[in-house]
Amino acid sequence: MHSDVSWQRFKQFPRLMWIFLFGSFITRGSYYMVWPFLAVILYEKFALSATEVGMVLSCAAIISVFTSFVGSSLSDRIGRHKLMYLTGILYIISFSLLAEANSVEGYVVVMTLCSMATSLWRPLTSAAIGDIIADPKTRELAMQSLYFIVNVGCAVGPMLGVWLGLTGKQSSFYLTAVAFAVLLALLYWGFNHQTRQDVALAAGASSNDNLSDATSGTESDGASDGENDMTSDGVNRGENGLSSDVEVSMKKAAVVSRKQIVAILLQDKLLQCLIFANILCMFIYAQMDSSLIQYLTRAGAPDLLTLISGMIFTNAMVIISTQFLLLKLMARFPLVKRIQIGLLLLICSQIWLAFNPLDLFWGWIGAIVVMSVAETILFPTMNVHIDRLAPDHLRGAYFGAASFYDLGFALAPLGGGIILDHFGGQWLFLTGAVLSVLVIYLYSILDRLPRPDFSMFKAD
Repeated sequence: MHSDVSWQRFKQFPRLMWIFLFGSFITRGSYYMVWPFLAVILYEKFALSATEVGMVLSCAAIISVFTSFVGSSLSDRIGRHKLMYLTGILYIISFSLLAEANSVEGYVVVMTLCSMATSLWRPLTSAAIGDIIADPKTRELAMQSLYFIVNVGCAVGPMLGVWLGLTGKQSSFYLTAVAFAVLLALLYWGFNHQTRQDVALAAGASSNDNLSDATSGTESDGASDGENDMTSDGVNRGENGLSSDVEVSMKKAAVVSRKQIVAILLQDKLLQCLIFANILCMFIYAQMDSSLIQYLTRAGAPDLLTLISGMIFTNAMVIISTQFLLLKLMARFPLVKRIQIGLLLLICSQIWLAFNPLDLFWGWIGAIVVMSVAETILFPTMNVHIDRLAPDHLRGAYFGAASFYDLGFALAPLGGGIILDHFGGQWLFLTGAVLSVLVIYLYSILDRLPRPDFSMFKAD
């Protein structure tokens, strides 16, 4: 299936999708004012080693991965809305506490809460997009747009923080808490609007059915059972004209049991190989957020804060300026082929980072440009890949399983810290290049791996 980028498809986005986009912009912008600088804060405030900093960051992230899987799977049973509200509240509490943490133990506890909220929010949002947009091409564009707007926030956040003098300041986490409070208010408005729209559509559909039955007693109503319709607003309508998530909330019994979900995931060898490959991929990418910053800090790179902010800004700006261009250029390639092209660029960036002189400012920026082009191809394509693999009634479970990708992010600070302490920065990036080759191989064998027969798993 090829991609399609057009204004007509943007116009199919429902109101709730635009709320997701705006909310992602304001929350990511405030988040990236300070979160990437946590390694610097921990080093300067507590004089921790690279391995110890990595341990703090990794412990928080590892716990969050398993929380994400359980929460995302549960969303298929109780609905995304409730879990998104609860996750938003967790965000507000945890980031407010992080602004006041003053001990290593306090950082560990509060960062764990922050990581849990982040890992719950991402798959819930991706699954919710699948609920409200039925057309696969429009849904792919929506996911690409979400990734785009997140990176707009990533670009604006650090530079705005530098301009306001907030970059790297612990108190900046209050801004993230406020941003999520605003987003929750917008979501409440958006969900209520969608519910009213769903009820009106259901009432209209019921009136039309009654009128049709009154005028024609011979017409069978069984032929249309179970069909999904997409309205002009792009919302995925199930039977009775209700959106998928509303139907889940109203018909909680019509879901696959947790035991069946586990059985499906255990039988889907393609999914398991994909998760392992993407864990390795995320391990490589996460070095930019943790170990690269640690390496530059401990090696005494000139203009450290400017360099770190510059790399974050460059990463986001490359994605912003190239994402939809690359989407159009690569539309003719299958998803797996696009990912393999991105991995080749990732290998080039890792080799560049390994041999770049410490004091060559623009050398670091150049390597990040190549790495960012690779990221632009890889990350949104991974979400689309999972969306196409997942059966409709298991979308939350599959995105929850995909959250195990974050094990790569979780293990990266610890693994990178150990490599830095014992072997140095050059070996860190050469290891990333070798792992990228392994990921390319894993993607090449995906089509040969077995998948379960989903027809055997019926809703309870």
